[in-house]
Amino acid sequence: MEIEIRGLKKYYYSEGKTIKALDDVNITIPANKIFTLLGPSGCGKTTLLRSIVGLETPDEGEILIGDTVVWSNKKNIYIPTEKRGLGMVFQTYAIWPHMNVFNNVAYPLQNQGMPKAEIEERVRETLSFVQLEGFEKRPATKLSGGQQQRIALARALVAKPKVILFDEPLSNLDAKLREETRKELRSFLSELEITAVYVTHDRVEALSLSDSIGVMKSGKIVEIGDPKKIYFNSEHHFVADFIGRSNLIPAQVKISKDSYTIVETSLGEFTCRQRDFPVDSNLTLCIRPEFIDLIASEETTDKNILHGVMETMVFVGDVYESEIRVSDVLFMAKVDPETTIAVGDKVSFSVKPEHCLLVSK
Repeated sequence: MEIEIRGLKKYYYSEGKTIKALDDVNITIPANKIFTLLGPSGCGKTTLLRSIVGLETPDEGEILIGDTVVWSNKKNIYIPTEKRGLGMVFQTYAIWPHMNVFNNVAYPLQNQGMPKAEIEERVRETLSFVQLEGFEKRPATKLSGGQQQRIALARALVAKPKVILFDEPLSNLDAKLREETRKELRSFLSELEITAVYVTHDRVEALSLSDSIGVMKSGKIVEIGDPKKIYFNSEHHFVADFIGRSNLIPAQVKISKDSYTIVETSLGEFTCRQRDFPVDSNLTLCIRPEFIDLIASEETTDKNILHGVMETMVFVGDVYESEIRVSDVLFMAKVDPETTIAVGDKVSFSVKPEHCLLVSK
């Protein structure tokens, strides 16, 4: 079920100031895909999610779920939350502490007055799907965090919603469990072929879960794309910086030729993959740490060669997270854990043109 947001605005008023929580948001969320709203705290992503659900009332615009307008200020339309055909998974799980697993999952169906036999069959199927078969009589709040998250997912799915929405549902789990649950969730949602809208400020969650990502800032959608496009080929400084660790250097376009764009920086010229910017445009050069290749300088004719000093090296298992000082610029780099290089050593490195991304400021 496709979701369409048209000109959505939401204002808050505080101490005589107007805060634009949603600033003319226009977006189409594709049917049967996992769409993630990613951004820092306070950017408007949860307000947008709650507006879709009906827990928040916007000031202007329209929201359509499929062909149905569920909210419009001009047309004076408001369809209540419970009639929008949506499922919702909250950050806090919202598990009923006085109910067992079965009754927690069955609650939406019991509210609808569904026959008891049909409820039992539907709950059994749903618990089996989320791998909690046999847990029906367990006290829900006595289960692990990951299992409680699956109860919340089952409760959202049991009524067979058109769309399911997630508000940072993994943020209360520890790192290892969050990773495991993320994989499970991706598998569940892909198998269901359901439209899912997922809110997070965690870039790893967004990249690993999503078919498409909408990056938000200050109430606006800054950029939309699939995970690889957002990570490797973003168009904006903010997105390139927010989606992952980046070396960001001011640059000015000198010339574009032979499928390359050459820019001038404080460290000299860089040859980058071509982007359609006019000569003299002031941009940002983005280089990811994983694309910095340490070299023996005399053995290469590569473009974009730099020479510096290894300033810091932090061992994190699979790599050294390092910093290389080149003049007044510190480059973040990922270095092989078996390297013999030490802090204070002179090093040379190259960056391939295809890994030099130019983004607007």
